[in-house]
Amino acid sequence: MPQTKERNVPVNLRQSGDADVRMLIGTRVRKSPFWHKSVEHGVRAVTVYNHMYHPRLYFSEEQNALMGEYYYLTNHVTLWNVAVERQIMVKGPDAQDFVNRVVTRDMKKKMPVNKARYVILCDEHGGIINDPVLLRVAEDEYWFSISDSDLLLWFKGLNQGWNMDVELKEIDVSPVQVQGPKAQTMMRDIFGDALDGMKYYELKQTQMYGMDVVISRTGFSGEVGYEIYLRNADRDADRFWDTLVQAGEPHDLRVIAPGHIRRIEAGIMSYGQDMDVETNPFEVPLAWQFDPEKEDWYVGKDALHRIYRQGVARQLVGLVMGGPRITWYNSDFWTVRDGTDTTDVGYVTSAFYSPKMDCNIALAFVPNAYAEAGTQLHVDLPAEAGDVPAAVHRVPFYDPDKQLPRGSYPKVEAAE
Repeated sequence: MPQTKERNVPVNLRQSGDADVRMLIGTRVRKSPFWHKSVEHGVRAVTVYNHMYHPRLYFSEEQNALMGEYYYLTNHVTLWNVAVERQIMVKGPDAQDFVNRVVTRDMKKKMPVNKARYVILCDEHGGIINDPVLLRVAEDEYWFSISDSDLLLWFKGLNQGWNMDVELKEIDVSPVQVQGPKAQTMMRDIFGDALDGMKYYELKQTQMYGMDVVISRTGFSGEVGYEIYLRNADRDADRFWDTLVQAGEPHDLRVIAPGHIRRIEAGIMSYGQDMDVETNPFEVPLAWQFDPEKEDWYVGKDALHRIYRQGVARQLVGLVMGGPRITWYNSDFWTVRDGTDTTDVGYVTSAFYSPKMDCNIALAFVPNAYAEAGTQLHVDLPAEAGDVPAAVHRVPFYDPDKQLPRGSYPKVEAAE
């Protein structure tokens, strides 16, 4: 099996397919403050993320399922329940120093109040522990809006040795995302001109009809969008959600799952799927998160400098692929083969049909020798699809040089 590197725990590359297994909804896995709203809107598929149920499909087959959701994301405006992005607060006199010890970039220079940053945190071997959005909401208070790993437990363990004067805890704040070309117009209906001119990764702390919120110009779609972080989420969840749905009605708003197709087109990685704790930032497109000039010590600094000097043997690359349209989440890490002798050389981490590219696209790990754009490969798709041709492609797949303004992409037709 083509692991592409030696790992402590190998990636399970067995091909078991999309088994017809029911997701058990119970009390062991948490339900977010918006979970019941997802149920009201007809959620059809879920996964587990940060120990919470995470919606992954709402639209029926008659509504064209995930492709139908994609249409509303790229043509109108959508509301996502992303409360699984838990907020881990670091607060106190030593908050800035603590943050700077766990993040690879220099946050003392680049992190004023009311600013957000996409960051990574690495372990002592340089493995990526989490890739959250970091928000600074006060001089002495930061929130890590985390991807799918137990960052709070790691923080608590570190501070047993550091003994820094900080409070570390998960807080009652839950975000949603408002994404799509009509997002700005919808948000203007709610907040007036208060958000006009907001730049990417800026924060606005305000109220929404008496509810305390933090708004950021961020998102997981590559489209125009916002994240709205609701304080006192357990108390205000119903009124908050219903207000957003009502405000979106004139703009054709739909409640959808996070835009999996669009995030692959935009080259946005998903933690646990495209990278994990045995992946370092030089193996995926995150080398820019390593600052060789950062003077302060941080966890993983020595390992990252060593890897930076020595290089890596594999890379996460984009692929364009043949075969029938992929219209559901890949349930396995599909095998990637050499384009000439069919030797197993790597594996696909994420894949879907791209309306913008009009072909199947994927992210995949391959050895460096196969990472150059245009390299011919094969991918072993499930069942009758079998072996299909593929080629390495630049990422992001669409508009990689960012010459088009957001929202100007060709429109995708709705399902009949």
